[in-house]
Amino acid sequence: MMGHPVVEVGGTHARACRIDTTTWHLVPGSAYRLPLDSTASADAIIATIVECTDALHPTSTETLAVAIPGPFDYPSGVARFEGVGKFDALAGVDLRRALLSRLTHRPARVTFVNDAQAFGLGEWLAGSARGYQRVVAVTLGTGVGSVFIEAGRVVSSGPSIPPGGEVYRLVVHGRPLEETVSRRAIIDAYRHLAPSSRTPGLDVRDIASAALSGDRVAARVFAQALRMLGEALAPWLVLFNAEVLVVGGGISASWTLIYGPMRAGLGGAADDVAIVKSADTENSIAVGAAWHSHGLLVSSDGPYVVQEARTSVGIEEPGPPRGGLG
Repeated sequence: MMGHPVVEVGGTHARACRIDTTTWHLVPGSAYRLPLDSTASADAIIATIVECTDALHPTSTETLAVAIPGPFDYPSGVARFEGVGKFDALAGVDLRRALLSRLTHRPARVTFVNDAQAFGLGEWLAGSARGYQRVVAVTLGTGVGSVFIEAGRVVSSGPSIPPGGEVYRLVVHGRPLEETVSRRAIIDAYRHLAPSSRTPGLDVRDIASAALSGDRVAARVFAQALRMLGEALAPWLVLFNAEVLVVGGGISASWTLIYGPMRAGLGGAADDVAIVKSADTENSIAVGAAWHSHGLLVSSDGPYVVQEARTSVGIEEPGPPRGGLG
């Protein structure tokens, strides 16, 4: 079977595909996507992941790569979701064992990687950040995911990055960043400023469309959120000596509303870094997950993770890595 089998588990969907490990591109026609309710029971969530995976017909000699948001114990394959608003039913579940016991087409191994980290690796390898060595990747969706990449390796700690490389814990103007820049935060801010908008089913895409159509309140909400994202990122881009900042996730589809305010928030830090939009967030996650999984097969030490001495300036206490693609 051609290509590395990958499954990406998001807050609203599961997507399976194969990645050609010679070109690091999607194998044409291999993608299979299903809606997923992250608030459903564990059985329902696992059943969706299994159906997606079985569509790839993995063989008994292959390794399945799974990209999933945290909190998650990636080496052991045990979910640590609890009180995070999605996948709570999976808390404590050994997802590796669950998948291997239920799949009709059972692979030899299953590896796990944080979805935001997979995104950054994929962008560095074959996406908008290709050709750069020091990459900061941010995903904007149900939450704020992030990763710092140095020459194809995830930098997980050190004085030049927030603990774990997680910008969602950064505090800006006294508030955690995720309370300003996330799907929930943007919707709540718009509903607060525009009471007439309190209709069921309102989503970020609706607010973005309103902003592009001249709704000043919607434009203000986006501008404020993305400017604060820029302010939060600015010192870390400088400390990390980042060459490129790549932005993906569902909210990145509204790029014309994002770039200006975010660049303004970055201030002088924007002078020495390229700011680019991901061409395809989902494909980058799949590529990064395959790359990470391939690396684990080469070395049991996890060759794509670099750890240095930590710092704790301007952050909340560190926790398990999370994603935020939604």
